[in-house]
Amino acid sequence: MLKLDFHPTGRHFLQIPGPSPVPDRVLRAMSYPTIDHRGPEFAALGLKVLADIKKIFQTKQPVMIYPASGTGAWEAALVNTLCPGDHVLMYETGHFAALWQKLAARVGLKTEVMSYPGADVWRHGVQAALIEERLKADTQHTIKAVCVVHNETSTGVTSNIAAVRKAIDAAKHPALLLVDTISGLGSADYRHDEWGVDVSISGSQKGLMLPPGISFNALSAKAIEASRKATLPKAFWAWDEIIEMNKTGYWPSTPNTNLLYALSEACDMLLEHGLDAVFARHQRWAEGVRSAVKAWGLQIQCADAAVYSPILTGVMMPEGIDADAVRKVIYERFDCSLGTGLGKVKGKMFRIGHLGDCNDLTLMAALAGCEMGLKLSGVKLAGSGVQAAMDYFSSHAAVVPMRKAA
Repeated sequence: MLKLDFHPTGRHFLQIPGPSPVPDRVLRAMSYPTIDHRGPEFAALGLKVLADIKKIFQTKQPVMIYPASGTGAWEAALVNTLCPGDHVLMYETGHFAALWQKLAARVGLKTEVMSYPGADVWRHGVQAALIEERLKADTQHTIKAVCVVHNETSTGVTSNIAAVRKAIDAAKHPALLLVDTISGLGSADYRHDEWGVDVSISGSQKGLMLPPGISFNALSAKAIEASRKATLPKAFWAWDEIIEMNKTGYWPSTPNTNLLYALSEACDMLLEHGLDAVFARHQRWAEGVRSAVKAWGLQIQCADAAVYSPILTGVMMPEGIDADAVRKVIYERFDCSLGTGLGKVKGKMFRIGHLGDCNDLTLMAALAGCEMGLKLSGVKLAGSGVQAAMDYFSSHAAVVPMRKAA
């Protein structure tokens, strides 16, 4: 028999940038009895989660909820808005932006990749001015969509989406704006309507604090209009039937009922606390973790402090140190999982997640594990990151204080 819980004592420290730890409240909600997905009780649940998720995206437009990973939502966004051979401009900020480009090519789109000029392609956010320049040169409007990643999970870089919308508008270009906020939603400020995004793509396993298995497309009126003319093959992903059935709280195919219970509970948690407070909490955690990395004398993967991610921090290793070997020591000795480097940065860095169901002491434990593991791996540290983080957290109180005990 496969042993599923192999952590003998205490709780495993899951400090990868997703799937993130699931709160007990959400786990309990998932354990409710499965109900008839065509019955009246389900309709009430469906209408609630559809209303709540709009608040999380900060939109009044429809939000599609799929029983799928974020990869499925990538595909849904493309096949509902585009036609075979359409020209798509994709900005590469890391591994997941590159994977999205690969998917776009596989579904039959002509992809053009832009990135930060020079060698440090994956250490910077989207340069909106480059997008504006490219769109101005596209006088025939052959480019049908601009695809960017809000928070690049592989590198810890968060891009300015409002600036991308301004760039498209300044170029007077009709291209759709498609944004991956799979790791950003629920952790970093994100405003679908205000920022003029046409399709926002997200998933359940990051800031929403759920297990993997739900993904989202938040739409705009322009995107819905484009979907009426799009001819890329689609059936399961098609928005039209989902939009219609969602009006009464149902879906055209079988939804993942118990994960919708979890989504309802997670939305309650985020909205009870207030999105502004949630975003501030993540910014504070991120700054505390970065203070530790700086005290160690190590480089942060994101080279631009203006776009540091509040969701994760990429820690670069000195020359000659295998980041995956360091991660292995930390995992085996201290029961703490860290994110691996992906694609071009594999073996060169590891990622510390600081998102979702987390607190100061969770992060202090993770940083202590990192510091011990780095020393055991022969990494020469400039100072104590644990002490630096303690100093930061103790001198910077949380925006919303913890509730007093009864």
